Amino acid sequence: MSILYGKLFEIMQQKGVRKTDLRSNGIHPAVIKKIMDGGTITTETIDRLCALLDCQPGDIIEFERSDDSKESIVNWQLYNWYSTST
Repeated sequence: MSILYGKLFEIMQQKGVRKTDLRSNGIHPAVIKKIMDGGTITTETIDRLCALLDCQPGDIIEFERSDDSKESIVNWQLYNWYSTST
């Protein structure tokens, strides 16, 4: 997974926000589980988290390029090069 939530857990701890607070602010338990498991969440969830924690998305999530996504970028660049050179 290339989206990391470690910063979210840090800011929650700093601000004294618990998982139960997330639930009481409209974040479904299944979504909380996704976050805990490193799964994907919607921008609506990110919006709710930022509103609750009074922060920006970059304060709670981090992007880390995986080897798979690096390979996809290289393949896309090769495809573009091939398409324009033929």
